[in-house]
Amino acid sequence: MLTLQNISISKHLSSTRTTTLILTCFVLISSLLILINYPSTTNTLLSTLSFQLFSFSNTTNSFANNNSNVDPPSNKKHCDIFDGRWVYDDSYPVYDPSSCPYVEPGFSCFNNGRHDLGYLKYRWQPYGCDIPRFDAKKMMEMLRGKRLVFVGDSLSRNMCQSLICHLMAFKGQTYRSGLFYNYYFKDYNCSISLITAPFLVQQHKLPNKKETLRLDTMEATISKYRDADFLIFNTGHWWNPNKSKNGENFFQEGDVIQSNMTVGVAYTKALKTWAKWVDTNVNTTKTKVFFRGYANTHFRGGDWDTKGTCHNEITPITDEKLLKPYSWLMQTLETVISEMKTPVIYLNITKSTAYRKDGHPSIYRYPGSKLRLGVIQDCSHWCLPGVPDSWNQLLYASLLFSSKGFNMTT
Repeated sequence: MLTLQNISISKHLSSTRTTTLILTCFVLISSLLILINYPSTTNTLLSTLSFQLFSFSNTTNSFANNNSNVDPPSNKKHCDIFDGRWVYDDSYPVYDPSSCPYVEPGFSCFNNGRHDLGYLKYRWQPYGCDIPRFDAKKMMEMLRGKRLVFVGDSLSRNMCQSLICHLMAFKGQTYRSGLFYNYYFKDYNCSISLITAPFLVQQHKLPNKKETLRLDTMEATISKYRDADFLIFNTGHWWNPNKSKNGENFFQEGDVIQSNMTVGVAYTKALKTWAKWVDTNVNTTKTKVFFRGYANTHFRGGDWDTKGTCHNEITPITDEKLLKPYSWLMQTLETVISEMKTPVIYLNITKSTAYRKDGHPSIYRYPGSKLRLGVIQDCSHWCLPGVPDSWNQLLYASLLFSSKGFNMTT
């Protein structure tokens, strides 16, 4: 499995320093034994001890100074920041759940009446290393004079709105046109935009108003943003039989409409179209390309349109053995990315979201929500504040690590 490996290096003591430490401990212990048995040698030994302590202090200080710029600490040369666990943290959430005006009503669980607040208090903690807490000022500096563009389905809206809430202290100007969102920060001359393209490839309407999906053509709007400084793609939630009409006369290649094609085959073809577009159109000396992985759903007893529920979930899964199997969507994506010439930073949040059955809006989709018979529950999007905040922390960490020269591979 491909993983984005953000390296957090904490250098071990060199062999010379290790030897020095062992010898120092030996001298200290030996000296104490001699002091006990031969008190007359006290003055000489105290001088020796003082010298050894000074030498040890210099050795450890030198070690600390040589590693003071390494962030974050780790006892591993490689750290997969996407492999970890959720830990309860009273300092969360990072922004007030009632104060961010950029959260759309469907994600604003607190304002819609959800008052079991435990879901707000979890922080993603990788195994073996730490990731920096999101710093809005540093993020804005990294975005100064630049353009960041999200491209994907409604889960990209989740992530985009979370990022704007993190940065809301900088008073950006916003405007929306149809399925296009834009946020502009004048003081930093930077913008954050969202393009809604749930399949990444072009949805196409035929003259008879029948809709097809052009597997060989990218969504037209995306080309306008190919020179953005940061492109963050995602797709996944619409690749199911329901959204694709069971593959019957829906998928199109050239002028040919496929009478029957499985979702898996179509998804692979669409990803290869995306990969070819990126390799052909993106200037990697200017643009960093990200792909955010699939975010898990947690419907019980059905799907979104068949009475699936999640309203009783108030704590995360803690046992990894209870997680859903790793999504075939991501296995396919990882294969496609591995064959690209363009370096893609893979934000693999699939496992982290698998734990968070408690993080969805469920019945809290609009103000005054109540549990009623037949009400459709949302167990695929996420409450804000909530799980998508961790995606932006991982994005921030990835940008920060790459700017500091950490080795990042997909």
